Amino acid sequence: MSPRQEALPYETTETTTPFGLGLHHVQLSLPPGEEEVCRRFYVDVLGMTEVRKPPVLAARGGLWVRSDALEIHLGVEDDFRPSRKGHPGILVGDLDGLAERLADRGVEVTWDDDFPGHRRFYVADCHGNRLEFLSPEHGSVVPA
Repeated sequence: MSPRQEALPYETTETTTPFGLGLHHVQLSLPPGEEEVCRRFYVDVLGMTEVRKPPVLAARGGLWVRSDALEIHLGVEDDFRPSRKGHPGILVGDLDGLAERLADRGVEVTWDDDFPGHRRFYVADCHGNRLEFLSPEHGSVVPA
């Protein structure tokens, strides 16, 4: 095992592995039978597009949505508990426009200015899962 490198400053952008790591999707949970409620939030409110799950996975229930460079899989969990701390951090090109759209549709938007170099807010989805939406401030680095 090689020695661990010291933590780099957040602004560092050149971080790689020999494996070509990337993010395909984020998985969140929903209670059994609540797919339609999730459609109303993720498709109707957020404006994402539902994509059909492969047949072998569709039998498990749930919902997959995609837009721009984001894909979210919502999987049925029998003993569902919302994720109130762990959350996806979703980059947004028009943060104010999204905040306005959400507020206009009755979703509570909670702004937070504790992340240097970024503007961000949090919302709870239709089942209480925490979602963070953020944009780098002018001149800040967007991680690749």
